[in-house]
Amino acid sequence: MAEVTWLGEIIKQYEAYKGKCERAATQVSDDDFFKPLDQAHNSIGMLMKHLGGNHRSRWHNFLTSDGEKSDRDRESEFVTVGETRASVMDKWDGGWETAFTSLRALQPDDLDRTITIRGEPLPVKGAILRNLAHVAYHTGQIVLIARNLVGENWKFLSIPPGKSKEYNESMRQEHGDWSS
Repeated sequence: MAEVTWLGEIIKQYEAYKGKCERAATQVSDDDFFKPLDQAHNSIGMLMKHLGGNHRSRWHNFLTSDGEKSDRDRESEFVTVGETRASVMDKWDGGWETAFTSLRALQPDDLDRTITIRGEPLPVKGAILRNLAHVAYHTGQIVLIARNLVGENWKFLSIPPGKSKEYNESMRQEHGDWSS
């Protein structure tokens, strides 16, 4: 039963990162969606396209085939010429659908299995944590880029500066006093 709880918490984390990326991306214009901070960085569109492609590759037939699919063209995930926000979002949504379908289909015994990514054997839990870390890494990049592009009109995705006391009070009202 603990494994089901663990997997449920992992899925919640994926949902949270997906939501942060989407809430950050909606704050930028279509032009800024494809605008990197400078020539050495990726744009929000590139990163979302890349995560969509990564998810499709890693999570399709997760338990039965290598996580790096032979038809994946990783380099093309970082090219957005000819793309629109809608075309990138289709790749993003498709990748996430594949990820969540695979994650929700896992059974507790599956978590003790071994899979491969690029031929490297990995325990299923390790592969999931590795992918979650990858998503967290790019989520931070997407949020940073969006926040820089939006500037003073940025709508915070978590507790805004100066609002910690208000947030903590709302949590006390919801969950009881947890301070000692």
